[in-house]
Amino acid sequence: MCIIFIWEVLFAWFRNITLTARPRACLPAAPQFPTRFRPFLHNFRIMIKDQFNRVHDYLRIGLTDNCNLRCFYCMPEEEYAFTPASRLMQAEEVLALAKVFVGMGVKKIRLTGGEPLVRKDAGEIIRLLAQLPVSLTLTTNGTRLHQFMDVFRETGIRSVNVSLDTLQPEKFLFITRRDQFALVYDNIRLLLQAGIHVKVNVVVMKGLNEQEIPDFIEWTKDTPVHIRFIEFMPFAGNRWTSNKVFTWQQMLQVIEEKYSYIRLKDEAHDTAKKYLVPGHAGTFAVISTMSAPFCSTCNRMRLTADGKLKNCLFSREETDLLTALRSGQPVEPLILQSIHKKAEALGGQFNADFEQLDAHTIQNRSMITIGG
Repeated sequence: MCIIFIWEVLFAWFRNITLTARPRACLPAAPQFPTRFRPFLHNFRIMIKDQFNRVHDYLRIGLTDNCNLRCFYCMPEEEYAFTPASRLMQAEEVLALAKVFVGMGVKKIRLTGGEPLVRKDAGEIIRLLAQLPVSLTLTTNGTRLHQFMDVFRETGIRSVNVSLDTLQPEKFLFITRRDQFALVYDNIRLLLQAGIHVKVNVVVMKGLNEQEIPDFIEWTKDTPVHIRFIEFMPFAGNRWTSNKVFTWQQMLQVIEEKYSYIRLKDEAHDTAKKYLVPGHAGTFAVISTMSAPFCSTCNRMRLTADGKLKNCLFSREETDLLTALRSGQPVEPLILQSIHKKAEALGGQFNADFEQLDAHTIQNRSMITIGG
């Protein structure tokens, strides 16, 4: 009897994979596993794999599209209305969907925003997700970290990414439209004092902050931070143009003028090329999304704050998991179908020849609504 049951499960699984491999016009609205198979499937640890054989085991969850800063490369230029709370995933829904993904092999979860820590129940969500067998971390603008240090200690958060594009208070005010540089800088110190690994995300934009690259490298001399220089990427409303992109090769050229460095070993699925200046306490990296994409080893999925699954940062299409969850429908088939359709690179919308890219042709959300 047990053998027959297992065979039925595998048959249903194979049938679903076959369906998702058909041309889109032939797909059913939402292929579903029989309800009685679902507990078994959670234990079976189905891998989330796309048509290019990339296994996806890293989930980024947006908790909100709200933020207490107003960085122009993230927020749309036009007046923006934040999503009403009723349309956002509630804490128990975040946990429910996270459990599904973990049951399908996800090993790492990152909380993003907007600014995830402005959400009133952010602490509750962190505590809930910390119970899952995953590596849990978050990306934040750093302004509220001091309010969550006890939560981090309680839940075992060991790594935090902080967005900081300048070390100059006046420029920080210009970029974010908020005068909170000292607060963010002090909160990074708090993290380091607590033994938490800090990655500082620096979006480098030509004509704005590329001249500060050596200053960030100097910061690593006595401070064990990991600086990540990121190429400027196009999103809805962020006024991207190709002549604002400062490439990773140009970043290294600037660094070479003052420092010698050595390349560090990459880990599986790394998006960053990591380096160390000998004798420095910290390290740095470059992320070449525009000029040298790393899509061939991508293992990431993004769940937006309103419960939509994006199989790529630049994907046009989204899959509504929250509505399915609220209506009692299984979401596993939707996840598998979405990831299976993932484009080979850059959401299928452009290529590494970014200098020829017209950002207006890209169909996507603003960065603040995607969740980084």
